[in-house]
Amino acid sequence: MTEHAHHGHPHESAPTTARGVPVGALRPGDHACLDVPDAQAHWQVLTAYTRAGLTRGEKVMVVLDPADVGDDDALARLDAGTGQAEAARRSGQLEIVRNTAVYVPDGRFSRERQFRLYSAELERTRAEGRTGLRVGADMAWGKRAGVSDAQLLDYEAFMEPLFVDPRLTAMCWYSRHQYADHLVAAMRTVHPLQVMTHLDALEVTRTDDASPLRYSLDLTDLCYMEAHTAWQLVRFARDLPDGDTLDVRCGPILEAVFRGLGSDDVRQLRLRTETEGA
Repeated sequence: MTEHAHHGHPHESAPTTARGVPVGALRPGDHACLDVPDAQAHWQVLTAYTRAGLTRGEKVMVVLDPADVGDDDALARLDAGTGQAEAARRSGQLEIVRNTAVYVPDGRFSRERQFRLYSAELERTRAEGRTGLRVGADMAWGKRAGVSDAQLLDYEAFMEPLFVDPRLTAMCWYSRHQYADHLVAAMRTVHPLQVMTHLDALEVTRTDDASPLRYSLDLTDLCYMEAHTAWQLVRFARDLPDGDTLDVRCGPILEAVFRGLGSDDVRQLRLRTETEGA
């Protein structure tokens, strides 16, 4: 669990910071960014993202960098022996393409061309009878093509009207090996959502700068948690200094788990139960 300090967009006085969500919480119509920490975590998140789209009957475009693994290796990672990704690629439901061919096919970048390209892909998806279009894109092409940070931020904001169509879902990932920290942080101001970097990640944030400190943890998207993990959260709250609090939002199932582990006896832990549809 980590404490996150949010950094604003340098050109805005009061930016909105992307809300952190697990990859499984993404829904049709979502536009999210992903801060890539390492290759293993990245492929785990991308695999979960891809499988969710295939299961929902969506067309899935996995847009990799040319320097990433080859198509066959990528397919093997996404499939993991299940046969789902392999069958989807044979049927055309899954496409593995390279970002240079998608974003800079002639060595030149145009945001208007990209808007038209994804609009056309959406229409093609509908004609094929798919439930939607799901895109996962490595954005390292920008650095290779000499596109400035300001142009990338402008492009991401320019594409936002596409997501009025609830059939489109996109996850754009920016690697800290390619881009400076300030750009990765700024991407959280032009994407409504930020995908958590690990499948088992939890995001704990300070809700204010006052003392005593108050932390908040939103678990409303989770319907299951191992008892050991829940106990770690209870212990984390118990070890907070007097006056500090951990506010946890969760559903009734997780609430029962926490209370069964003695959360009522931990004064620093405050549970808030959210019922579905509330």
